[in-house]
Amino acid sequence: MIKKIAKSAAAILCLSAITMISQAEVTSSHGISVFGDLKYTADFKHFDYANPNAPKGGTVHLSALGGFDSLNPFILKGVSASGAGSIYDSLTTGSDDEPFSEYGLIAETIEVPDDKSWAIFNMRKQALWHDGKPLTAEDVAWTFNALKTKGHPFYRSYYSSVEKAEILGPHKIKFHFSETGNAELPMIIGQMEILPRHYYQEHDFDKTTLEPPLGSGPYRIKEVDAGRSISYELVENYWAKDLPVRKGSNNFGVIQYDYYRDLTVALEALKAGDVDFRQEYISRNWKTAYDFPALRRGKVIKEDLLDGSIQPMQAFMFNLRKAKYADRRVREAIGLAFDFEWLNKNLFFDAYKRNSSFFQNSELASRGLPADGELALLNELRDQLPDEIFTKEFKLPTTDGRGNPRANYRKALGLLKQAGWLIQDGKLTNAESGEVFEMEFITRQPSVEKLALTYKKSLERLGISLKVRVIDTAQYQQLVESFEFDTITMVLAQSLSPGNEQHSFWSSAAADEQGSRNYAGIKNLVVDKIIDRIVKAKSRQQQIDTTRALDRILLYNHYVIPQYFGDSYRVAYWNKFSRPAIRPKHSLGFDYWWVDPVKAAALKN
Repeated sequence: MIKKIAKSAAAILCLSAITMISQAEVTSSHGISVFGDLKYTADFKHFDYANPNAPKGGTVHLSALGGFDSLNPFILKGVSASGAGSIYDSLTTGSDDEPFSEYGLIAETIEVPDDKSWAIFNMRKQALWHDGKPLTAEDVAWTFNALKTKGHPFYRSYYSSVEKAEILGPHKIKFHFSETGNAELPMIIGQMEILPRHYYQEHDFDKTTLEPPLGSGPYRIKEVDAGRSISYELVENYWAKDLPVRKGSNNFGVIQYDYYRDLTVALEALKAGDVDFRQEYISRNWKTAYDFPALRRGKVIKEDLLDGSIQPMQAFMFNLRKAKYADRRVREAIGLAFDFEWLNKNLFFDAYKRNSSFFQNSELASRGLPADGELALLNELRDQLPDEIFTKEFKLPTTDGRGNPRANYRKALGLLKQAGWLIQDGKLTNAESGEVFEMEFITRQPSVEKLALTYKKSLERLGISLKVRVIDTAQYQQLVESFEFDTITMVLAQSLSPGNEQHSFWSSAAADEQGSRNYAGIKNLVVDKIIDRIVKAKSRQQQIDTTRALDRILLYNHYVIPQYFGDSYRVAYWNKFSRPAIRPKHSLGFDYWWVDPVKAAALKN
């Protein structure tokens, strides 16, 4: 008997040890980040850049371009309305003063094992839909399956390593991953906007609609004027309004987006008082168009606010699915005809700097010659890379700004000749097939047309004919997402913590997937391998090294012609707003502004 008791005790001790080991391998926390560092502790009251006492209320009129025909932003069909995502909540939400961290919103805590093979989200029981019904694990599982099977093709790529969702209880859900060591996967799932299962039992998820859908977020849709305007009203009894991650945000009582034909018309709406807040993207306007009575009287404020965030790559993008762009030398030659210095001086009042990285204004940008960890990675792939990438620093062509860069034209013609293209009767012609080199550029913004027409004149020096077309938003979106374009201007925004989204941007698999963000159609096995390394980076330094390698290879292949960027937010607004004393490091922080009742009243006088 004593022996049996001893054996039982030993077994219990053994099981306890196993349980302790298992528990030791799992981290449960109020937030998650790629490398485990969080700025805000579990007992934080609000983000540093929020004013928890900001008043709620007031109406804000914003501008949008073109039009819309759907309130469903989760599918490929249709053009969704601006702000449509604001009616939904996600499991987690990010902070704007850290590179990439997420804190619990619908989820109160998140459990993740050391090998990152799964993630459990313990949900807040007080989370409610706008109809008063509880938000449950069934909603989360349904959302995941719907997005992956019927949603925009982007989701299939983004969630490709998420195997399944397993409901563990009414407010507890576990996601299983098909790979280990990918610290970003729990964060990707956390960002997923959750949809109401019970609502879509009576509505078709995969169809466009102008019927306001059910949400759980801080706003609900108030009014819809199809294609012309949409307004959202603050939910008075919003379930999460007192959570630390929501304190001081979503302060406007009503947000209305009015649609305008182009940016110039939207500017006139600001002057007339029909738009309350505007970010200016056209440097000429910023220098010459902001002299009107309301601004001179101080009723409209014009500000340059320092932008310390990672800058997007704005660029002309080739569609590599077109055979004429397949040769890297051709792409480089076309880029040599882009005279940034002349354009910046004559069109943009010297307001811009040239993009020289896909991760501009961050430590992720490649620079000089590859070194340290980046060099070690590239050396592993050396037999698949040209020697030049190791010996020659990548630099974009420059000019003297006088508008006649002859040296660049000579170099371009030499590259084109090497690639089998010669000028015959004033036209660039393929020496073998007789094909004449013609380009077409499409845009939905008339303001971009002048830039394209100026570039057209430069391309004529190479014997290239460029056709420029301005089309409506719906047609533009359809052509771009189906890859039925020749060249476009694309703005590629990046994260300070790049990961799985890089597959959708650059991978070979995404090149053939309609709706992916690999608009250029890049198919490069080295790029594929480096993306995999980025996703599985074990430290911030490893992430930096692998991202720099990706950046360098993308630049070296001349997949795009970089244009320009600004390092400030150019904003103009009617003097009815106040904002917190601290501005978030990585965003403008407009979500934390509020309508100041005193200022709003003064405007009426």
